[in-house]
Amino acid sequence: MRRARSAAVLAMLAAGAIGVIASTQTWIDVTLDDGAQQTIAVSGADALPVLTPLSLAALALGAALSIVGPVLRYLFGVLGILIAGLVGAGTAQLLFATPVSATAAAVTEATGISGTDAVASLVSGLSLTPWPAVTLLAQVVLAAAAVFTLVTARRWASGASRKYRTAEEAGVAADRPHDAIDSWDDLSRGDDPTA
Repeated sequence: MRRARSAAVLAMLAAGAIGVIASTQTWIDVTLDDGAQQTIAVSGADALPVLTPLSLAALALGAALSIVGPVLRYLFGVLGILIAGLVGAGTAQLLFATPVSATAAAVTEATGISGTDAVASLVSGLSLTPWPAVTLLAQVVLAAAAVFTLVTARRWASGASRKYRTAEEAGVAADRPHDAIDSWDDLSRGDDPTA
């Protein structure tokens, strides 16, 4: 089941990375009806403000999924589905409806004109780049990885927790006498070695 864990982790990391990259790319080219037919590039972060933070959260989930125990695997699977749903719904709305409100911040910054109605009257055309479609596909991958995590998490081998167990916790008897370092370790655990 090591491959299952690796597949889920890599898929979440890839989806999160694509989301972060997409947030910096142009999603919508807006043509303004201002006489000069000025074109404004609207980035993914401007078109969908939740894209960057939720993509970073997906990256963090993927990284943490490689070391967490069984209970957190399920929690991370659920969080992955929620992130994919939120970003996917927002991206799908932009991809299929392309609301002018998604471009309002960029148009206001470029022209100084604010208000949804004023911006809508100033916009003469909108054209999408491939980045919203790429982001939507990445969210499908994230959702699939999260569902795969929920289905297979029980069968994953224990991760890093076994690696960092002490000899006593692992059930291995110590082959050497108790020394000063062991006494300090006892103190750290709350045991008094002098008692």
